[in-house]
Amino acid sequence: MNKPVTKLGVDYGPEEAAMQAYLRQGEARAFALGNRGPLRLGPDGRIHPEILEAYWRCGFYVFEGVLPAEELADIEADIHAILDRLPVERGAPLDAQGRPALAADCEAPTLFWAKPLGDPMGGTAAANGRHPVKMFEPKASSDAPREIVYLILGSLQFSEAHLRVYGHPGLLAMAAAVNGDDFVPFNEALFIKEPGRGASVAWHQDGVTHWGSPDWDEGTHGFNFMAQLYGCTPANGVWVVPGSHKLGKIDIKARIAAVGTERLPDAVPIVCKPGDVAITNRQTVHGSFANTSPDWRVTLNFGFHRRRSVLGVEAGGVHNARAVYDAARIRERARVIGYAIDARRQRFPGETPYVYRPHAEAGETWRWDAAAKVGMKDYNLLDLSI
Repeated sequence: MNKPVTKLGVDYGPEEAAMQAYLRQGEARAFALGNRGPLRLGPDGRIHPEILEAYWRCGFYVFEGVLPAEELADIEADIHAILDRLPVERGAPLDAQGRPALAADCEAPTLFWAKPLGDPMGGTAAANGRHPVKMFEPKASSDAPREIVYLILGSLQFSEAHLRVYGHPGLLAMAAAVNGDDFVPFNEALFIKEPGRGASVAWHQDGVTHWGSPDWDEGTHGFNFMAQLYGCTPANGVWVVPGSHKLGKIDIKARIAAVGTERLPDAVPIVCKPGDVAITNRQTVHGSFANTSPDWRVTLNFGFHRRRSVLGVEAGGVHNARAVYDAARIRERARVIGYAIDARRQRFPGETPYVYRPHAEAGETWRWDAAAKVGMKDYNLLDLSI
């Protein structure tokens, strides 16, 4: 799986030359931004202010070399196990070996399917219509399956390695630096971009609430971390329009119409090596292209919000049923942070665990054990989606 396919026989057809030029130019723009480097702490033990300046300026940042080889091996083993357990087709109860398929007994939305190299969201009413324009869909090879799984939600229940990344002390310190010490969860997912088959995600801004609120600002809708197992390239990675998180709700359809192509000229790709972790503001205009390249992208996605953006808010409808997010729901969903910190402590005992302030102030301790693992089933029904 981690060995590149050398010849795929798929490309962007009549758009191939323009696409390749766009990828090269976008990469050059990305590396000129000055928003990448190691995860550094200042003398006060908090995230270095230069990192925060670059994040708020650009709307994203690439932390280099966060996950060591040992941890990447754990993640890869879990990913193989997950892919082996996928249903043979949409809705099937069994995997290819006749075992109960992954998520077959889940109530929460979990597996998302697309045709190879397709764009399942663009130009549809899905996710409240936030993907207004369909991306170019290259022609897949004749041996491609009818559908592929490109997105898995609620992924912490399927991968302890992902749970341990979720509890990474440096990343949680960044969550606190951006969203405050009382930050709360959003949701978690696995994005899978298979060579020659991976689907696109049309340009969009996350967030369905707060856009017209008088206290809206550039951080209202939180952020996502994107931990990279194999790295990501301009061809298979997420693209971002730098600074767009500061501009409010953007008419993406008009922007694309103005330039006559979905290759937005001011966008840049997030380029990572294995073990790098990017952070992306959810309000940026962002998306990704169909993966005609020979490289896998496997992204461990997990996000966090400000507590004040969530508490008392009626939201949902994208990742979960509509509900008012009260303190009891936030507390129940935030138990996953406690589980993640303890799971990481057990696997990496030489590392200083993160102290999550709401748990410390409440005198709560959370233990990752067999009972906790059972209790994670369908935990994402309580996602805090705004």
